[in-house]
Amino acid sequence: MNWLSFLLAGVLVYVAVAVFLVGTVFRVYYWLKVPRSSIRLGIFPQANSQRGRFLQWARDTFLFLQVLDVDRPMWLFVILLHIGGLAAFVGHLRLIQEFTPLATALGKEGMGQFSLISGGIVGIVLLVSVIYLLSRRFKSPYRDLSTPEDYFLLILIFMVLLMGNHLRFFGHVEVEAYRAYVHSLLTFSPEFPVELAESGTRWVLVTHVTLSNLLLIYLPFSKLVHYIGTYAVNLVRSEAR
Repeated sequence: MNWLSFLLAGVLVYVAVAVFLVGTVFRVYYWLKVPRSSIRLGIFPQANSQRGRFLQWARDTFLFLQVLDVDRPMWLFVILLHIGGLAAFVGHLRLIQEFTPLATALGKEGMGQFSLISGGIVGIVLLVSVIYLLSRRFKSPYRDLSTPEDYFLLILIFMVLLMGNHLRFFGHVEVEAYRAYVHSLLTFSPEFPVELAESGTRWVLVTHVTLSNLLLIYLPFSKLVHYIGTYAVNLVRSEAR
């Protein structure tokens, strides 16, 4: 691993994770320090029971019904983006530990085909969703409400996904090589295995990792901080009046 790869695909990974964790803790701490309003802020209609309020909180948090009421096409792509993001996260766990029962049932070749198809579908769904969400910001009334940060975030996510899809469809490197790289990060000794270091895929991977690091660093300080804030907001919305 040359010095640039070591910096971008090694050192920057640790910096990004540290900033993300510390930034998230700081945001939560800041919110907790804000004086609690003496006025109940629950929104009508309210459920009558604790169970009902919990279900209302869960529905608003995970189904984005506020978006559905305003713009149904956008709601569909927002749902696809979140589900696809979760699926991509789970799929990346394979780079830490193989899904043994599934790999045993499908075999190495079958697992590779399954990963290509399922990961490819998820990657395309994510890319199409981001393209839609970005394109709508060039039309009124969304264009009038958009800020430079909105475009920056969507373009950054688009580039992360574009590089990820390139690795999925055009990167001719076995998953074991990627897993060896991830394990080197986990043991604090970042290194590319020979197969990855000598392939053209290396620089696509470095770009993908670098952009992902930048996104991770920016998350706690961006509008996307709703990855943690939405739970508290919807809890307030569902509290008894």
